[in-house]
Amino acid sequence: MGKQSKPLVLIVEDEPAQMELVAYNLENEGYRILRAVDGEEGLELAKGHVPDLIVLDWMLPNISGIEVCRQLKKKKATRKIPIILLTARGEEVDRIRGFDMGADDFVVKPYSIKELIARVRAMLRRTRPGSVGEILTFGDLILDSEQHKVVRNGKKIKLGPIEFRLLITFMEKPKRVWSRERLLDRVWGVDADVDYRTVDVHIGRLRKALKQVEHMDPIRTVRGTGYSLDCET
Repeated sequence: MGKQSKPLVLIVEDEPAQMELVAYNLENEGYRILRAVDGEEGLELAKGHVPDLIVLDWMLPNISGIEVCRQLKKKKATRKIPIILLTARGEEVDRIRGFDMGADDFVVKPYSIKELIARVRAMLRRTRPGSVGEILTFGDLILDSEQHKVVRNGKKIKLGPIEFRLLITFMEKPKRVWSRERLLDRVWGVDADVDYRTVDVHIGRLRKALKQVEHMDPIRTVRGTGYSLDCET
């Protein structure tokens, strides 16, 4: 699987040693990493890049992790990002407060890095199943990300790496409308030097490949917005 099909994880942690420990191990797992050293920077990066998951320390300078969590869950663009809180607070009342603010999971310090990675993997299995090797299905489409295989109506389809990553993105969240900007971030990467026309070209190639075995086009163009996989056959 291509590099840019891997999930983007934002780590918000003000302790350099902890930051490097988490970032190093998640990068070894193949995840792409964004780093923020305080709550304000974490909010900016989350809003600018909309990562697939956030590992967020509760105790941060200026804006606390719990406040970062609350603000992100209020915004439409970021409310669905899963958040794992790192905390020294193991009391039930603190966990309840965290869940009330929108946290999706907790890891209590001191923690095992293996446990944290397992929690990240489990969370992404629910939100980005194709990135952890799950077989995706939608209508007459079947995608096996580990074997890099796509089948439509029982017939194999050959796709280039970009088209394959586009299809994973669509099949992980069927019927969601993806803007060209979000597709650029997800498929090419946040630092890629490509324009929206490039997205259109590769969408065209993906459509052509899918229609070779079944004439109905499963990809809908949403005028002025982007694209969606929502035409089941």
